[in-house]
Amino acid sequence: MGEFIWSILVDFWAVLAEMSPYLLFGFAVAGLLSVFISPRLVERHLGGRGIWPILKASLFGIPLPLCSCGVIPVSMSLRKHGASKGATISFLLSTPQTGVDSFFVTFSLLGPVFAIFRPVVTFITGLIGGSLVQLFSKPLGQTNVTESQTTSDNIDTGKKQGKLTQALKYGFVTLPRDIGRAMLIGLVIAAFISALVPDDFFARSIGTGIFAMLVMVVVGIPIYVCATASVPLAAAMILKGLTPGAALVFLMTGPATNAAAFITIWKLLGARTALAYIITVVGCALAAGLLLDHIAIDLGVKVIHQHQWMLPASIKNISAVVLLIILAKASLSPSRRLTSGLEDINK
Repeated sequence: MGEFIWSILVDFWAVLAEMSPYLLFGFAVAGLLSVFISPRLVERHLGGRGIWPILKASLFGIPLPLCSCGVIPVSMSLRKHGASKGATISFLLSTPQTGVDSFFVTFSLLGPVFAIFRPVVTFITGLIGGSLVQLFSKPLGQTNVTESQTTSDNIDTGKKQGKLTQALKYGFVTLPRDIGRAMLIGLVIAAFISALVPDDFFARSIGTGIFAMLVMVVVGIPIYVCATASVPLAAAMILKGLTPGAALVFLMTGPATNAAAFITIWKLLGARTALAYIITVVGCALAAGLLLDHIAIDLGVKVIHQHQWMLPASIKNISAVVLLIILAKASLSPSRRLTSGLEDINK
């Protein structure tokens, strides 16, 4: 029993130390983005029909560190301020699947090829989903920015003091509070998988190809897992025989969907939009998974590069201690996942 617990602790610390420097850097970048990118500026560019607002919505969403729950109030605010349904869905699809923090964690645990492939697929998913919704939705009148909004923007632009403090607070307090518990749970589950599951478990139990990906769809769609916390789980499952493509399906469907988000979209944007949303996630996830497996298996390209970017062990261990303190403190704070996004965009 003692040996088993020790094995879990060793695996937990190994994953934590490997991802900590990159995640801390991602938190810092996310904090800077939250301060220097005006949400109202984003809102101005997402109104009207056509492919351009959808394309911009998908691009805007990729670096933002919002989960599938936190992105809901933000996207509804965008919709309220004049964003089209297509742009809103594009933002809803691209934002929770990735972010600067999850990019660096993916880079550290799965390598640069996987880290780049993931946001590219996310962008395409947002583009496809937004276009489908716009194609089948009624035209929306252009909403102009009101004088009060413009005045508010000027006031916000004038507030230059304390930017660094705001960035640090968001990056190392607000954001960890939103994902801290999910991250710790994900790390623990990943450690259990590494300690308990045989190396070829997934290859033997669900095989490869489309069936394995469909299993990941069934697992990923109803649950809540954030884009960053899902990476250690995917890395652990790959080590136990899951193909890169099936892992990518989990990394797309898990963060992009959950029961609460789907019901909210159904109620606020309509049944047709909700169905287009879920069909886009599943279709794009399966297509991207099959493509990645083709690249990895059929073409023989090594898409998983674990532990290729080595940092000194001392830096990893110090970063792990710092990250653990930040996540532990955040997990003990009251959760504001559903409200923090709306508060941030209304500042």
